[in-house]
Amino acid sequence: MAVLYSKEKDGSLKELSRTEVVLNSLNPKWITKYTIAYYFETVQNLVFRVYDVDTQFHNQDVKMLKLEEQDFLGEASCTLAQIVTKSGRSLTLDLVCGEQSSGQTHARKLGKLTVLAEESVSSKTTIELRLRCSELESKDLFSKSDPFLVVSKATESGMVVPICKTEVIKNDHSPIWKSVFLNIQQIGSKDSPLTIECYDFNSNGKHSLLGKIHKSLSDLEKLHSAGTGANLFIPAALGPNQQNKVLKSQLFVESYSEKIQYTFLDYLAWGYELNFMVAIDFTASNGNPRLPDSLHYIDPSGRPNAYQRAILDVGEVLQYYDTDKHFPAWGFGARPIDGPVSHCFNLNGSNSYCEVEGIQGIMMAYMSALHNVSLAGPTLFGPVITSAAHIASQSFTNNERKYFVLLIITDGVITDLQETMDALVQAADMPLSILIVGVGGADFKEMEILDADKGERLESTTGRVAVRDIVQFVPLRDVQNGDVSVVQSLLAELPSQFLEFMRFRKVQPTL
Repeated sequence: MAVLYSKEKDGSLKELSRTEVVLNSLNPKWITKYTIAYYFETVQNLVFRVYDVDTQFHNQDVKMLKLEEQDFLGEASCTLAQIVTKSGRSLTLDLVCGEQSSGQTHARKLGKLTVLAEESVSSKTTIELRLRCSELESKDLFSKSDPFLVVSKATESGMVVPICKTEVIKNDHSPIWKSVFLNIQQIGSKDSPLTIECYDFNSNGKHSLLGKIHKSLSDLEKLHSAGTGANLFIPAALGPNQQNKVLKSQLFVESYSEKIQYTFLDYLAWGYELNFMVAIDFTASNGNPRLPDSLHYIDPSGRPNAYQRAILDVGEVLQYYDTDKHFPAWGFGARPIDGPVSHCFNLNGSNSYCEVEGIQGIMMAYMSALHNVSLAGPTLFGPVITSAAHIASQSFTNNERKYFVLLIITDGVITDLQETMDALVQAADMPLSILIVGVGGADFKEMEILDADKGERLESTTGRVAVRDIVQFVPLRDVQNGDVSVVQSLLAELPSQFLEFMRFRKVQPTL
């Protein structure tokens, strides 16, 4: 019998499922399936333990078996990402003795275990929704509100993560938005609770809540077929016996349709990879790296600074999707030894190549760069984005199955906003997404503009509008105290940005 566990953050194991008992076999094939929700944005650690069930228990329900009364035959561990990125989604692992499975090389091998994953058909379903509101309140003194919707899901820890947003409609109290697409795999199921919030857009990034509603996709489908609306509410102020304030404003579902579409996992099975790239801000506003109050200070105790944390957190998730684990790594805003200020230099100190090996390679190159460059300025993003877009463009021209993810970690206000917007509009045509982590206490208003989630698509100097939104921005301070890590907030939208590119370029997997 095999037992499947998930390994929690604190290292404890949570039992998920047991297979049936296969009698008298040294090469058992189990048929029990277990459905597990796949979350791209987190590392899901799995542990498999195999037991020899004593003959006297053969007629017992497997759930009732006491594992300590059976003979332990070995265990294997991996992440869910390691299984879904293998061709055929099949992964063979060595079974080893319990204490030794944590990575000791001389573990006694006790046979092999092959794990096979398949995506359930329901998770391939994409829902297209067209939403409208009526009788929204006015938050602006002299004009009507500029409403947009944010749809969010609840994570297992109870935190709320946005999964899609509509465009902003100017001056309208009865807006009808363009269609949004929700993937069942992203949400969990049609009955999973969703929160839909309606905001009045403000250019300073402080959007006013016009009302919210909790509905599952099944509820929204019912609203559509009945042709009725549901009232929005404003959450009660904290305190005992406080009631939510129900509004006259209503949400209607103008259209609702379901179709089976290629999923993110289909593209992975076809051999698509995600290639990680990183760019680090070395401008002087970070403070002198030798002093403890600097954002670049390397703590002798080994506690990672904000830059190291962002690299580790994002790299930990993305590394499984890149087979060679060679990551381009750049710095910007510093003066390399004997040279002028550079806005895109290779972190490894080389003049000819920009790649380093593995997440550890990025960490080493970052620490050595701190000794070899002098911090300067200004903060320009344009050159780094152009370099990343160039690599993505060449890869796409060569028909490589690669999608690139550039992580930019910065402490400051950018100086070349328009040049950055021009570079982003061009980069939107490429297989590229850009994650920006803001560290420190600066005003990140410009980042909100680049992260076109909040409303309008970016426009270049020549008036060209970006074909898609490729930027996700998260200020580290906003998420430091919550349960959702920076990574989850940053990565939750990545699979849909990836799929949007594939549909825009009409790339279809042949499975």
